[in-house]
Amino acid sequence: MSATTPGLVCAHHHLYSSLARGMPAPPQRPNNFLSILQQVWWRLDAALDLEMLKWSAMLGAVEALQSGTTAIIDHHEGPNAIEGSLQVIADACAQVGVRVVCAYGVTDRWQDNGALWDSALPPTSMTSAATRGLAECERFIRGGGRGMVGIHAAFTCSDETLQAASDLANALDVGVHVHVGEGEIDSSAAARLDHLTASNWLLVHGVHLNRYLSGALAHNPRSNMNNAVGYAFPAQRPNMVVLGTDGIGADMLEEFRLAYVAHRANDVTASPEAAWQWLANGWQLVPEALSDEVTWNYDHVDSPWHVAFTPGIRALDVRNGDGDLLLDNGVCTRVDITEVRAKAAEQAVRLFSRL
Repeated sequence: MSATTPGLVCAHHHLYSSLARGMPAPPQRPNNFLSILQQVWWRLDAALDLEMLKWSAMLGAVEALQSGTTAIIDHHEGPNAIEGSLQVIADACAQVGVRVVCAYGVTDRWQDNGALWDSALPPTSMTSAATRGLAECERFIRGGGRGMVGIHAAFTCSDETLQAASDLANALDVGVHVHVGEGEIDSSAAARLDHLTASNWLLVHGVHLNRYLSGALAHNPRSNMNNAVGYAFPAQRPNMVVLGTDGIGADMLEEFRLAYVAHRANDVTASPEAAWQWLANGWQLVPEALSDEVTWNYDHVDSPWHVAFTPGIRALDVRNGDGDLLLDNGVCTRVDITEVRAKAAEQAVRLFSRL
């Protein structure tokens, strides 16, 4: 048994959502998945600017490091914070010492006249916002940034946009990071993406995925429960399964526990070893995290049967692959957490005033 592990990987995050905690109540109480998006998340991401994004990403990176997570695969959205956004996120994470794979999630839900697409059918043509989002992915990746091409979800994109995103990813030799079948409203995603997906795609949620699609599947148990979208049955999928948080922090040991109990609730014969493998699979997406070393406050942290039933495990020290100390007795060494929290709080006030 050991008190050390490699750095953990959060395989799906929304670092822009770190400022969402305590946000004002929406104008109307959401009563289904689509209304949650419309009343909460689409209002929030439309209010973001780059300064908010900087401090939101830095706060999220600090909290990831304090949870022993040294690598994040991020998915950004914000129609008024597109150009330069991926570099802002990458720089914020680098300042903390956390590895990040960036993507901008393109969508046609914001029409060229600024109106929100309100039809139950997917948009019919590519919007200027989607074009700008693809350009941001291309600029960042061609400039040397580590990234993927992002798509919000098939149900908010035209076929033209889905094809353009796939074509760009192929041209850049990277994968696509996309929400797939998160809610019933996206149940046609598999049929629309079937001819596009490849093994380097990252398919997120998959709750209502009704056929096989090529790529890794990012399971987000806490978010799925929070949005009441259902259970994804990851153990029954042929895809390699990884764990993400969908923007609710980056405490991957806690996400592992939730993945285990959700699996167990569906199958009483399930053991924590399945969810432990899903956690470990993150290293296949960001193998550099294997060179990082996390020392924990618990000496059985390498055992799924211990961790599954031991809440409160925290990272004490984190060193990157070069031996640099990033976390010292729970304290970040490269940034002042008090300053980060204060700046994030200031930006949250600005953000909330726009909602």
